[in-house]
Amino acid sequence: MGMNAKGVVKPHSSLFALLARVVDCAIVITGVVITSLITVQSLPQTYLLAALGAVICLQFAAEFAEIYRSWRSETIWAEAKQVTYCWLASFIVILAIGSLTNLEASLFAWPQFSLWFFVSLILLLGWRLSARVLVQKLRDKGYNTRNVAIVGNGELALEVAHRLQKCTWGGYVIRGFYDDRQNPVKRDLEPNQKERTDSGVSHVCPLSGDFSDLIAEARAGKIDQVYLTIPMRGEERIRWITKRLATSATSVYIIPDVFMFDLLHARTVNLNGIPAIGIVGEPNRGTMSMLKRMEDIVLALIILAIISGPMLVIAAAVKLTSKGPIFFRQTRYGLDGRPFKMWKFRSMTVCEDDSSQIKQAQKNDTRITKLGAFLRRTSLDELPQFLNVLEGNMSIVGPRPHAVAHNEMYREKISGYMLRHKIKPGITGWAQVNGARGETDTLDKMERRVEYDLHYIRNWSVAWDIKIIFLTIFKGFINKNAY
Repeated sequence: MGMNAKGVVKPHSSLFALLARVVDCAIVITGVVITSLITVQSLPQTYLLAALGAVICLQFAAEFAEIYRSWRSETIWAEAKQVTYCWLASFIVILAIGSLTNLEASLFAWPQFSLWFFVSLILLLGWRLSARVLVQKLRDKGYNTRNVAIVGNGELALEVAHRLQKCTWGGYVIRGFYDDRQNPVKRDLEPNQKERTDSGVSHVCPLSGDFSDLIAEARAGKIDQVYLTIPMRGEERIRWITKRLATSATSVYIIPDVFMFDLLHARTVNLNGIPAIGIVGEPNRGTMSMLKRMEDIVLALIILAIISGPMLVIAAAVKLTSKGPIFFRQTRYGLDGRPFKMWKFRSMTVCEDDSSQIKQAQKNDTRITKLGAFLRRTSLDELPQFLNVLEGNMSIVGPRPHAVAHNEMYREKISGYMLRHKIKPGITGWAQVNGARGETDTLDKMERRVEYDLHYIRNWSVAWDIKIIFLTIFKGFINKNAY
């Protein structure tokens, strides 16, 4: 427990976590009560058993997702997503248990269970939003704030200050930059803005002193948090200052200068007790992987049911118009660079699958059949890849897979090229709907495609996948660059 500048006791995080747990449990039970009163006008015992089971499941899910941690520095949207995932997972488990055990409760019938789910979810998110609004108002008045010092005076220090200022709900008060270098430069966080007032957020943060000044203020209890933005080569300086800050009760955070790297879903991990920073992370693992896989299976089955007739017609046309097999399977790189066989309707007179060298299809390519030219121009030759989706080798939306030989060539020429393989390749993708498809006869064309792919990986969402699918339907099939 501690005191802030206005003398208000700072709440202990574990107390708030306990309170949040109690509120969530009460809300789940309240959701059942509301559902029962609306649907059956009574409260059967089986309803209470279901509520108890849901409470237990939610608490287990909450431990894995850590939804009861401090969300001071994160957005309400980030918190809402985690809470939604936890409640959805808990609800699916309790619904499955109720169905398998044949509990005689109308709570597990439609539309009762959907009413319980949405009522509880709205309440779970609603009280968090209300709490955020209330806490932000208190912090705007100077209560429950955090006095922050930034060590360093470079671009990273300025970036940290900008991020803290944008976190308007967090109650961060930036005291200034501290540096031991000679002739430090005074920096403005937001040009042409006034300095901090009691009811506003600091926009100009002058250099407040050197390391000795910082340590003195930390010992005096004037600083709650210190962010070290010293370059990684300054190991001795970091060790020196952290050792002296350990004589105070100030929280110290090291912000590594990782902006020099091409970050892809960077995150921290616990390596058997040692914290590690992942510069290149894994975008769709865990819950996100399950969600995207469910999306792929459901959509692939629906689409295959719709296109099964046209696929039979195309298969017959391929067989009748040229010699050779109906399908062509070529080796491509998939998730994590693992090779797999990709299905296509044969569009050429030959079926090349030489991993060492593959010639890209070009305009007026003599290997392409007349029917094959039409199939490639309309992307109909790609339809069998929905079978790859069901096999689990591909997704409906993702970076288009290239031939092995092309991967080996471009991985050396384009920085971050192989990061495209951090997710499953797709039948369509953000690059394709933006026109970055077809022959890549110049390096800049491939670089443009890779930029689109990495942008998609960094910002993936189910809603964006649906958008890309719709764009593919209306403008992604036929393209002048496809031949």
